[in-house]
Amino acid sequence: MGIFARLAALINSNINDLISNAEDPEKMLNQVVMDMAQQLIEAKKQVAVAIADEKRLAKQAEAEAAKAAEWERRAMLAIRAGDDELAKEALARKKEQDGLALTLKEQWSKQKKSVDQLKLALRVLNGKIEEAKRKKQVLIARKRRAEAQKKIQETMSGLSNASAFETFDRMAQKIDQIEAEAEATGELAEEYTGDVLAHKFGQLEATRGAEEDLVALKRKMGMLPPEPPAPVQPEQVRVAAPEAAAGADEAHISAQEEAELSAALAELEAQEQAEQARMRR
Repeated sequence: MGIFARLAALINSNINDLISNAEDPEKMLNQVVMDMAQQLIEAKKQVAVAIADEKRLAKQAEAEAAKAAEWERRAMLAIRAGDDELAKEALARKKEQDGLALTLKEQWSKQKKSVDQLKLALRVLNGKIEEAKRKKQVLIARKRRAEAQKKIQETMSGLSNASAFETFDRMAQKIDQIEAEAEATGELAEEYTGDVLAHKFGQLEATRGAEEDLVALKRKMGMLPPEPPAPVQPEQVRVAAPEAAAGADEAHISAQEEAELSAALAELEAQEQAEQARMRR
C-alpha cells in the first residue's frame, strides 16, 4: 500500500504551489501527470502480484482439501481390509491435511479481501489521475490565455503615447491635402488647356437642358401656363410657290444663320484671347 500513499500525496499536493515554484508551469504540469501515470503503472503491477497470490492460495487450499479427501478414502480402504491401526494413521494424516487446507483457505479469504480493496483503490486512483489530466488542460489553457493577455497589455503599454496612431492621423491629413491639390490642378488644366470653346458650349448646353427640364416640370405641375402653339411658317400658308423662290428663301435663311454663328464664334474667341492676355500679365 506504500505506493498508493505516495500517489495520494502526489495527487493531493497543491498544484498552484508547483506552478508558482516552476519556471514553466506547462512543463511542470506535464511532468506531474507523467509521474502520476508512471506511479499508476507501478500500482497496477503490485495489484497484479496481489491477484496472483490470491489465486495461488486458492489453488493450494483446494489441493490440500483434495489430499485430505484422499487420506479419508485410504482410511476407509484400511477399515475394509480389517487394519484399524493403518486406518488410524490415515485419519491422522487426513486431520493434518484438513488443518493445512483450512489455514490456506483463511489466508486466501484475507488475500481476496485485500485484492478487492486494491482493485477499488486502483479505480479511484485512476479516476483521480484522469481528473488531474483534465485539470492540467484547464490550467495550461488559463496560463496561455494569461500570457496572451499580458503580451497584449505590454504592446498597448508600448503604444500609450499614441505615437503610431498620431502618425496615421497625420498621414491621412497629408493624403487629403494631396487629393485636394490634385483636384484643383485638374480643374485648372481643364479650364486653361484644351478646347475652351467646346467646354463653354458644353456648360451652356448642360445649363440650358436643366432649365428646359425645370420649365417643363413646372408646366406639368400647373405652376406655369401651357406652352403656346408653334407659329405658322410662311411656307405653310402659301398655296403654290415656285420651286426656285423656295430654294432662294432657304438659301437666304441658311446664310443668315451662318453669319450669326460666325459672329458668336468670333466674339467668344475675342473673349478668350483677352482672358489669356490678362492671365499672362
